Amino acid sequence: MNSPTVIALTAFIAWTLALLVLMEAIRSKMVVSKEVPANGFVPDNANLSPFMQRLARAHANCLEGLPIFGGLMVVALVTGRSSITDPLAYVLLSARLLQSVIHLASVSPGAVTLRFTAFAVQMGIAIIWSYRLLQG
Repeated sequence: MNSPTVIALTAFIAWTLALLVLMEAIRSKMVVSKEVPANGFVPDNANLSPFMQRLARAHANCLEGLPIFGGLMVVALVTGRSSITDPLAYVLLSARLLQSVIHLASVSPGAVTLRFTAFAVQMGIAIIWSYRLLQG
């Protein structure tokens, strides 16, 4: 049986992959339709639409968070202490998904505030998990 930690970690990775697949599908369409040459992309999509720039940043946010949030889940799993991460694993995953979706949708001041709030939830959970995992 998969624990909430296993499911949340796997879903976090899958979400990161989904954002990458979406970005590369759009880029591939742009190359095939000759909108952009194959060598015309920069990592942050700065030369593309605002949506593509937000997509690149949402994907980068996932990559930046994965070692921290995912790493804590892995520590809990390999040490047999997923009881520490299980109760908030889905909350962390939901906050990560919400952060990405808001990032893709808008950069209005209200959206940015909501996006930061979702990130703050993740940071708070990571602090709690770190403390509890270090208590040993």
